[in-house]
Amino acid sequence: MARYAYQHQEDTGRFPKILIFAANDLDHTSHCDQLVQICKEEFGQGDDFVKKITGSPSVDRPLQRIREFRNRPNPKIVVTVDMLTTGVDIPALELLVFLRPVKSRILWVQMLGRGTRRCPDIHKEKFVIFDCFDGTLIKYFQDATDFTVELPQKESLSIVQVIENIYQNVDRVYYVKVLTKRLRRIERSMSGKAREEFAAFIPEGDMGKFAGNLKNLLRDDFTGTMNILRNPAFQNLLINYPKAKRSFLVGYEVADEVSSEVAFKKGSEYQKPEDYLDAFARFVLENRDQIEAIRILLERPREWRTDALEELREKLAHEDFSEKTLQKAHQLVYNKALADIISMVKHGARSEAPLWTSAERVDRAMARVMKGKTFDKDQQQWLGMIREHLVENLTIEMDDFDNMPIFARQGGRSRAKKIFGDDLHPLIQDINFAVAA
Repeated sequence: MARYAYQHQEDTGRFPKILIFAANDLDHTSHCDQLVQICKEEFGQGDDFVKKITGSPSVDRPLQRIREFRNRPNPKIVVTVDMLTTGVDIPALELLVFLRPVKSRILWVQMLGRGTRRCPDIHKEKFVIFDCFDGTLIKYFQDATDFTVELPQKESLSIVQVIENIYQNVDRVYYVKVLTKRLRRIERSMSGKAREEFAAFIPEGDMGKFAGNLKNLLRDDFTGTMNILRNPAFQNLLINYPKAKRSFLVGYEVADEVSSEVAFKKGSEYQKPEDYLDAFARFVLENRDQIEAIRILLERPREWRTDALEELREKLAHEDFSEKTLQKAHQLVYNKALADIISMVKHGARSEAPLWTSAERVDRAMARVMKGKTFDKDQQQWLGMIREHLVENLTIEMDDFDNMPIFARQGGRSRAKKIFGDDLHPLIQDINFAVAA
């Protein structure tokens, strides 16, 4: 996938948007998490480059992440299970990677559909499928859709062929990088016995050191290094090396004794919850004029928009005040679970300000906006969807009616305009103001 993506970047001048369908997102053995980590290691372009978007509690605000994937340069790669299979349009998607089994024709068509959206901005002409089940998915569904799938010739990238490509000077720089990463993966999973067996070929069997020096070894002694790499016994060991056993020990007669004290990391220090919130309050007060989002919440709530919310989260996270950590601290100190970020900022600036959850804040805002007004049945249904969206996002924009599945499935912006007429835009402005006030 990396090889194709980089070639695509070289040919078109842009790195493609990539969606990877994983098998699961289970606690402790999450396939999604494994794939995210592999992609981070492979591409080496930071945490923002690769993201997971699933319905798991470990994923904060998945709808916001979908919006970022659609509208922002990063993330370039997203790993999901089911959440992006239907109802979400990412026009710039150019690579779909199937790393989960599929037997449902309807699901297969829906998943392929993620790549069919036109994107004139990048002159998109096609999208590419990676069938990681040896082409069997495409074969299984070959008569199930009207999609024209051009099957590539099978290309094996075994470690033996990677070595041979280096020897034959086929894209040598690229394949040296590939081999280095393969060797490092071996080093992370090999057992002590494997190290002893590798010692017959490389110094002390130290695969990590050998991988780290591979580029220099090939430059300084290409023939000698290739003699090692092309040795059939060495290649067989690269494939069938003894792996470290994963063990899980159960102490049936052992009674665990656990004591703990919650502390929050701020910079290089750990602070008690009360001290952590005191530091947060000082930060809010000291930066009310420097951070526009804080100033909007405290002085100009009518200007509350998605951009302000995103700036607020970004600035707070940069100072070790992530939303989840702040919520945990507020729960411990004030016995208020899941306080919303607006409440926490206002409370930091003024201790008597109430702490509300997102649902409580949105319900108060909707009641304020609807007070004294009459709405028909269709309008009430859409106001219910707007409420549901706000509980998750705390702001709403006109673009959300086309971008967010909850609205898009009901006809999007055009349907909303038909329902509310000329009142739609003022209504959205009033709702955002009421949420932030």
